[in-house]
Amino acid sequence: MDDRQFQINVNPDWIKKYLSKILIGILILIGVFTSFHTVGPEEEGVVIQLGEFNRTVQPGLNFILPYGIERMYKIPVQRQLKLEFGFRTTRAGTQTDYTKAGYGDESTMLTGDLNLTDVEWVVQYRITDSYKYLFKVRNAEKTLQDMSESVMRKVVGDRTVNEVLTVGRQDIASSVEVKLQELCDEYENGIRIDQVVLQDVNPPEPVKPSFNAVNEAQQERETLINQAEADYNRVIPRARGEAEKTIQLAEAFALNRVNRAKGEAERFNALYQAYIKAPEVTKQRIYLETMEKILPKIGNKIIVDEEGNNVLPLLNIDKVKTPQQ
Repeated sequence: MDDRQFQINVNPDWIKKYLSKILIGILILIGVFTSFHTVGPEEEGVVIQLGEFNRTVQPGLNFILPYGIERMYKIPVQRQLKLEFGFRTTRAGTQTDYTKAGYGDESTMLTGDLNLTDVEWVVQYRITDSYKYLFKVRNAEKTLQDMSESVMRKVVGDRTVNEVLTVGRQDIASSVEVKLQELCDEYENGIRIDQVVLQDVNPPEPVKPSFNAVNEAQQERETLINQAEADYNRVIPRARGEAEKTIQLAEAFALNRVNRAKGEAERFNALYQAYIKAPEVTKQRIYLETMEKILPKIGNKIIVDEEGNNVLPLLNIDKVKTPQQ
């Protein structure tokens, strides 16, 4: 096959004519794409003109100067954000997955009694001022992360390991929230702290079995103390009630005996006074009253003349009758 040379004749005017149109079209497309920006419903647009703050724009479609003259940063001012320490969320959903690999340095802390503890926590915050968030502090999110870690280490370092692991968790979270907000106000980073949550607090892995054994012993001690207090509260009040009841019964018995003795003494004095005035009448009245009380208890009664001794054997009144008779 013979080699052939092909020569293409290109008209320079044609190239100049269409190339300029292509360049103009590209510039127009770039201008359109860089001029219109959509701001989400939870966001606020911050427009920077030649590196200097110019204005803020509201959610919706907004126009800015093209070709990099103006740039827009979208700040989620209506959304709650969070920072995680000691772990990271790998997949959020119905069953959220977490990982601790590579984040142990964030959560390992020294307590006030020189013990190590592993503290995982979450800082929930909102951006309240987009201008301060962008321009007052360089990399506000990283700065907030460093401040959170510093404040948490300070608060944990002021408490014992037992407080951190048990009863002091809520107090630690509240203290960190207050101190962190004070730092944010001082730095003027435009951030408001909504909440600080301690996710999990554990002793370091090497000493975890020993610490769990100590906790179990303390819990068993508390259980025994509670049982002893329950027994005490059940037995002692009952004993006190029985003692009080016995004392009241004794006082009532003593009062009854005293009153009865006083009544009998007064009755004897009254009888004595009546006896002095009329001895025979008084003797007769006492005799009759006594017989009135005794005779109903005797049962069958036979009254005979004191001189009728011969009748007694016939009547068999000298024999003692049984209750059945």
